[in-house]
Amino acid sequence: MPGEIIPFQIRGRFLMALSLRVDVAEDDAAFYERLDAQRETSPHFFDEAPMVIDLANVPGMAEPERLRAMVAKLRERNLRVFGVQNPGAMSEEVLQEMGLIPVLAGKDAPLPDARSSKRRRRAALRGVENKLVRAPVRSGQMVVCESGDLTVIGSVASGSEVVAGGNIHIYGRLRGRAMAGVHGDEGARIFCQSLDAELLAIAGLYKTSETLEDTARDRATHIYLENERLCMEVIG
Repeated sequence: MPGEIIPFQIRGRFLMALSLRVDVAEDDAAFYERLDAQRETSPHFFDEAPMVIDLANVPGMAEPERLRAMVAKLRERNLRVFGVQNPGAMSEEVLQEMGLIPVLAGKDAPLPDARSSKRRRRAALRGVENKLVRAPVRSGQMVVCESGDLTVIGSVASGSEVVAGGNIHIYGRLRGRAMAGVHGDEGARIFCQSLDAELLAIAGLYKTSETLEDTARDRATHIYLENERLCMEVIG
């Protein structure tokens, strides 16, 4: 209706969450002891963090009672579990009773032919939007580039976050959190002129400040994934 005031807006929103991929058949005392030890190394990273449980590697755990017990133990640890990937035969109604939603994961697809591949690459390139920030990122700020590379001409302060679907380039000191390849791009990389980050992550694999390599601290560094490990290469 002309002149009608719409009282709300609905927008797509970028949401970051931790994914807990369970790789053992039993979530026994040793499982939670290891999880607690991991939380203690970076408490601010885990505290009240939104989390998804991934049961892809343990289909036997996709049972209501077992999942309900795990969710309760995780929530006792102040982890905000809200969803499940690969829930097996459990229905949405069962998940909703636990306060959970099913979260869709990507699936393998057949290899396309060469001509189709070229067309898709061109289409993908048109959809990529890189972002350039010509100022330091201050504490409390979060800068997001969802589909492309993020470049910051300046430093990234402690308590701030820079997030990109592609690579991250920091022409300054990196002291906050940097998360590249957040949509699962394992080829994404992080570059900075001086490394002192609170957290580094590529495609969900991360290192906290306590586990940074001493040889890379305060140095120009290239961070990348290799064999599911976050690696650091000093480049200056």
